[in-house]
Parts: sequence; structure tokens; C-alpha cells
Amino acid sequence: MTAVFSHGRLRLYLLKLLDDGPKHGYELIRLLEDRFLGLYAPSAGTIYPRLQRLEVEGLVSHTAAGGRKTYDITDAGRAELHQRAGELTELEADIAASVADLSSLAGEIRSEVRGSVRDLKRELSEATRQTRRTRWETPAPPPRPASAAGPHTALLDEFDTRLAAFTSEVGQLVRARRFSETQLRTAIRLLDGALDGLRRLLR
Repeated sequence: MTAVFSHGRLRLYLLKLLDDGPKHGYELIRLLEDRFLGLYAPSAGTIYPRLQRLEVEGLVSHTAAGGRKTYDITDAGRAELHQRAGELTELEADIAASVADLSSLAGEIRSEVRGSVRDLKRELSEATRQTRRTRWETPAPPPRPASAAGPHTALLDEFDTRLAAFTSEVGQLVRARRFSETQLRTAIRLLDGALDGLRRLLR
């Protein structure tokens, strides 16, 4: 419950709302929510016990129809409103100030959230661009030193090209879809097996 309704002031405001005409509990909740511009709404567990207490005190009465209770202020309730008119005026002023504070706070929160969302979008866009560059740009093999020239130079160049293309394509396959942990572990074992085979071949 908002602090403006501390010290029994909510029951006074409920009497004020019922003085405008009979209402059921849900209508009272919605009226309070509207009064606070949607920034605060009391729960049913806050409203109904207070209505029952007001009824016990003889300040409100209710009629039941279709399983719903409609509450109305009694003459005793109107008398209390009249006696506490000054307190009600002060309460209205406090509610207006509370609404202004809540609106200002909500505006600050919205600004911070919008800024955070913009930052997040910018970071995601940059990450997406970086991923695309990494995915589609095949790194060129480093130039072979002149001392490496020989009868197998063309084959070595082809090997470098194939290796670069292999690395790029494997990266694309992994990032293009979601692999399970088991599938990734299997892929790692396949790469390890290929590397072991090359080591044995070149011994």
C-alpha cells in the first residue's frame, strides 16, 4: 500500500469514493488505480478487509447480486466524511503530490530503460556484424617465403587454401545452427582424429 494511505487514511478515501455512488470492490480498485495514473493499484486483499471493517462500524452497507457485493455509504459514513473534511482535503493534496513524484520517477525509469535498450541494440548489432565478418571472410594464407619455393610449392599453396576454407566452413556450420553439447563434443573428437591422422602421415 502506498505511504500516502498510512494511518487509516485509505478507509477515509474509500468513504469518499462511495459518497459518489454505490460501487463494488473491483470498481474501487480501478478508481484508485486511475487516480494514481496506473502507477499504483491496491490489491483485493487490501480493499475488501477495509470494506468489511467499515461495514462492521456501520459506515457502509452492502447488497449482493449475482455473487457480487455492491457497497454504499451510510448516513453514519457521510457524517464521518463531514467531520473529517479538513483531513480529506489534506489527503487529496498528498495524493496529488504522490502522483507527481511517481510520474517523475516513472519518467526517469523509462529514460534509463530506453537508454539501456539502445545500448543493448547497438552492442547486438555490432556483435552481429562482427560475427558475419568472421563467418564469411575466409582468411588468406600467409605469403610463402621465397626459400620455400620448390617442386611442391603449388601443392603447398593449395593445401593452405583448403585448410583456410575448411576452417571457415567448419566455423560457419557450427554458428549457423544450435548444436547440442553431445554433437559439439563429437565434432571436437572428429577434429582431434583428423589432426592425429595428419601427424601420423607426416612422421
